[in-house]
Amino acid sequence: MTAPSQVDYRDVLRVWQEADAVPEIEHAAHGLPFHDTAHAVESLAEACTVIRRLWTETEPFDFHGARHHLTGAFGSPKPVQRPHPPILIGGRSSATLRVVAEHADLWNIPGGGDIDDLTRRSALLDRYCAEAGRDPASVVRLIHLPVSYDRPGVTRDAIGEAVDAGFRHIVLGLPGPYPDGVARWAADEIVRPSV
Repeated sequence: MTAPSQVDYRDVLRVWQEADAVPEIEHAAHGLPFHDTAHAVESLAEACTVIRRLWTETEPFDFHGARHHLTGAFGSPKPVQRPHPPILIGGRSSATLRVVAEHADLWNIPGGGDIDDLTRRSALLDRYCAEAGRDPASVVRLIHLPVSYDRPGVTRDAIGEAVDAGFRHIVLGLPGPYPDGVARWAADEIVRPSV
């Protein structure tokens, strides 16, 4: 199966990382202020704290952090999941991995590149979990892998490497435009031979 004008996910990721203005344009389009990475990561960590408290605390609370300030905050109704819905954080930077270690139930990272780098990132997360007094196994590792329609064996090999590196949840990225029957093709050519 060949998809017309197939896009390599790694190329898209590379362009996104190199296009400094793209995130700023996206923020402006949504009416959001654009902040540097340190500000964004600090804000994420505080937001995780606030969200968890909103989901679990029964009494109103105040929160006065560097990025978020709430007075008399409360969340009602509470989520059905106990103790709260799982928190998923995606990213690969050291600063983001610290937030994952402190707050996340699931960690997602884009794959399709250097498996040694992914393994190092996972080991760094293990170290940060240990420093935070948390069992590293309590954070589920997810990876997003691009699918190659022309070379399904490459995708199957990437799945095997990811599983060997400790990633237990694999998200397959199917590039568009989607050929007819692509879901069945992925099941037959990618998933079943990998199991």
